[in-house]
Amino acid sequence: MNPGITIAMPEIRIWFELLYLTLDKADRLVDLGFEDDIREVFDHSKAQRQTLLFSATMPTKIQNFSRSALVKPVTVNVGRAGAANLDVIQEVEYVKQETKIVYLLECLQKTPPPVLIFCENKADVDDIHEYLLLKGFEAVAIHGGKDQEEREYAISSFKAGKKDVLVATDVALKGLDFPDIQHVINYNMPAEIEDYVHRIGRTGRCGKTGIATTFINKNQSETTLLDLKHLLQEAKQRIPPVLAELNDPMEDVDAITNASGVKGCAYWGGLGHRIHDCPKLEHQKSQAIASSRRDYFGSGGYRGEM
Repeated sequence: MNPGITIAMPEIRIWFELLYLTLDKADRLVDLGFEDDIREVFDHSKAQRQTLLFSATMPTKIQNFSRSALVKPVTVNVGRAGAANLDVIQEVEYVKQETKIVYLLECLQKTPPPVLIFCENKADVDDIHEYLLLKGFEAVAIHGGKDQEEREYAISSFKAGKKDVLVATDVALKGLDFPDIQHVINYNMPAEIEDYVHRIGRTGRCGKTGIATTFINKNQSETTLLDLKHLLQEAKQRIPPVLAELNDPMEDVDAITNASGVKGCAYWGGLGHRIHDCPKLEHQKSQAIASSRRDYFGSGGYRGEM
C-alpha cells in the first residue's frame, strides 16, 4: 500500500430504538377482559421493547398472562404481592344482613371524616346514600348508573372536604387518589380477596394509619372467608370468632400422603399437586366469581358500569 494514499473507511453506526411500554393496574385490565387488546398493542410495537406491568396483586390470571405475553418475565416484589397494607387496622364484624344499615351508623362514629363506604351494587349505594342524608350526614355517591357530571361532583366535593362520606361501588376501587381517608367500610365483603386488598388500600396511605371495617355474614362463601382469615393472620390482626372457627384444609394437607411420602391435595385428594395449585378448586372459584359478577353487574357491558 502506498503510504501517501489514505483510504477512508465508511463510518458504521447502529441505532437501537428502545421502547418502554408500561401498564398500570395490569391485573385489572386482564380481569376486565382486555387481554386480547393488550396483546394487539404489544404487536404494534416492532422495536426492541421493555415491558413493565404494575399490579398491587398477582392473581393467577395475570401470572399466566405475563408468562405467555412476555419474554423471560422477571417478577419484582415490594413486600408480598397481594398482602394488606400494614398501616391499616383491619376490623371484621359479623353483622346480620337485616341489621347492617343500622350498624353502619355506629361504625361511622369510629373516626372523623372522610369515610369511604364500598357497596356491592348500585341499589345498595343508593339506599345507603339516601339513608345517610336522612340521618343528617354530608354524603355523596358514585356508581355506573350516574352520569359523568354527577360522578365528577361527588368526587371533587369529597376530595375537597366539602362532603364527609363517599358511598361507592368498586368503580372507586382504583384510579382515584384520596390521600386523607380515615376509614374504609366494606358494607359488603367482595367475592375476591384481591378486591378486598385494593379497597382497604384506599386508607393508610403516605405513611398514615387508617381503619378498615368489614361486614361479613353467612352470605359470603367459605373460600372467601378463609382467604380473609389468612390475610388477617399474616398482618397480625385480630381474628373474629366466626373466622377462627373455620376449618382450613391447608392445615390437614399433611394427612394425605402416598406410600412414598409425597404430599397431596387436601381438597381434591389428588397427589399431583398441593391445594394452593389445585385446578379443580381454582375452576370452582372462577365459576362462582363469574356467576356472582353476572348477578351484580348484569349480563353485558363494561364492568366499570356498576
